[in-house]
Amino acid sequence: MTHVLSAVAWPYANGPRHIGHVAGFGVPSDVFSRYMRMAGHDVLMVSGSDEHGTPILIAADEAGLTPQELADRNHRIIAEDLASLGCTYDLYTRTTTRNHHAVVQELFLGVYENGYFVEQTTHGAISPSTGRTLPDRYIEGTCPICGYDGARGDQCDNCGNQLDPADLKNPRSKINGETPEFIETQHFFLDLPALADALKEWLDEREATGLWRPNVIRFSQNILKEIRPRAMTRDIDWGIAVPLDGWRENPTKKLYVWFDAVIGYLSASIEWARRSGDPEAWRQWWNDPEALSYYFMGKDNITFHSQIWPAELLAYSGKGSLGGTPRQYGELNLPTEVVSSEFLTMEGRKFSSSKKVVIYVRDLLSRYQADAFRYFVASAGPESQDSDFTWSEFVRRTNDELVAGWGNLVNRTANLIAKNFGEIPPAGPLTAEDEAVLAVAENAFGVVGDLIARHRQKQAVGEAMRAVAEVNKYVSDTEPWKIKDDPERLGTVLHVVAQCVADLNIVLAPFLPFAANEVDRAFGGAGDIAPMPRIDEVDDLDGGAPYPIITGDYATAVTWERHPIKVGTPVAKPTPIFTKLDPKIVDEELARLA
Repeated sequence: MTHVLSAVAWPYANGPRHIGHVAGFGVPSDVFSRYMRMAGHDVLMVSGSDEHGTPILIAADEAGLTPQELADRNHRIIAEDLASLGCTYDLYTRTTTRNHHAVVQELFLGVYENGYFVEQTTHGAISPSTGRTLPDRYIEGTCPICGYDGARGDQCDNCGNQLDPADLKNPRSKINGETPEFIETQHFFLDLPALADALKEWLDEREATGLWRPNVIRFSQNILKEIRPRAMTRDIDWGIAVPLDGWRENPTKKLYVWFDAVIGYLSASIEWARRSGDPEAWRQWWNDPEALSYYFMGKDNITFHSQIWPAELLAYSGKGSLGGTPRQYGELNLPTEVVSSEFLTMEGRKFSSSKKVVIYVRDLLSRYQADAFRYFVASAGPESQDSDFTWSEFVRRTNDELVAGWGNLVNRTANLIAKNFGEIPPAGPLTAEDEAVLAVAENAFGVVGDLIARHRQKQAVGEAMRAVAEVNKYVSDTEPWKIKDDPERLGTVLHVVAQCVADLNIVLAPFLPFAANEVDRAFGGAGDIAPMPRIDEVDDLDGGAPYPIITGDYATAVTWERHPIKVGTPVAKPTPIFTKLDPKIVDEELARLA
């Protein structure tokens, strides 16, 4: 057993999340975490709502709410959506907890005391019309390095280089198009050059494993070439206070939202441990060098997970060129792998809430099965290249693959057993054909499990469905519905198929957890092989306001191996596992978008 940290990107709480977001971090992280638990690893899956920063202030103003009221509302919506999607967080929390604030301030002090913060005078961008600080990402202009016109104030997505808003040519506000004013201001900068050698050594070691996706490791190494200090404080009144005399008391100086958000992986682990009754339990995932950690996100966040967060960890642990010693949290583990997905578009267009080019998670789940969407993401999502969600492809994959493939195998097997025996029949002598199809199903455990562990989920679900097709072929070839005068042979065929269904149901459970429980019930099981998350209302551990979290007891997850079916288990006539979609919904959904 290995301790495995599944660190999932923190959804930003300025509004509900759309399907493009969860395609990048939500479904892939849950498939991986479910599998790793089934394979016997001790998994800690953590995340939460990212609730600080200027965009929250802007959205709150538009909604006529305080920032905390907006964060409260959106945190609940996001948590409910992720739970409805079946995401098995051990803890999904938020960044406005007092626990998170304390952990962030501890990390700041560790980095500061080790000498990896430098105080500098810089130019901050101010909105002339409101007097409010403009965040880097809300400023666009022409990149001074490659000339790309859509560069943001924090980085250029075209060449990948980090930028400052003042570097941009022809800068403009994304909020209202006005030209920002730049004023002198004092900030703490993370001394990335003093950490560059340690970052390079870590990335080179990660590259040598051959496990990282090539685009992620290349991008991560490229941004080291232009490394420079980066501001980790902001002129803003909504965020976490800088824990130093003279700064703590300043209501308009706060820690950069990205400095605090990535620390959420650690603070959520600590909160989980405190709620578990063993406050030091988090150390098994963070201080043990044998523990593994996987970070799931979209490609626009690679910089923060392969440079900023590792730099913070190295600086706190005193592992840069300036040396140093860690404080109370000890030496903290660097990421084992940054698992970044590409972008999901919709009907050929980029998702945009403001332009109404969007499908919110809640809206999709109100009309369609969660597993249908999970299957689409696993089989056609943006794993290693951008992909496009279209309603026609969603309908096709649901009907042709889930319903006609896996659903058909499950339903006709259960129907034949219910009609002829009413229970799982015993198996007589096995033919070579029987042995071969049983081997196909059992071999899927090794093949599919290995692919999920290496974050090749598209290939993994393809192999699982290939095995489903082989078993369907076996049923068609043996034609059990035509076996009238040999009950022993009929029982053997149906026993073999039922065992294959049980095997493949476990293999598909990380992808299709809701269906896995339905299939288990259809064949006489308790329907708890794929545990589900729940939402609990909890009090802030340190005296703040109550809030909802996602958590769950996932100990009942079935183990990743063949479980022999039990002869005599009652099997009743089943109902369809998956809902077949009317092709007319394509036009209906496109009309909604229009």
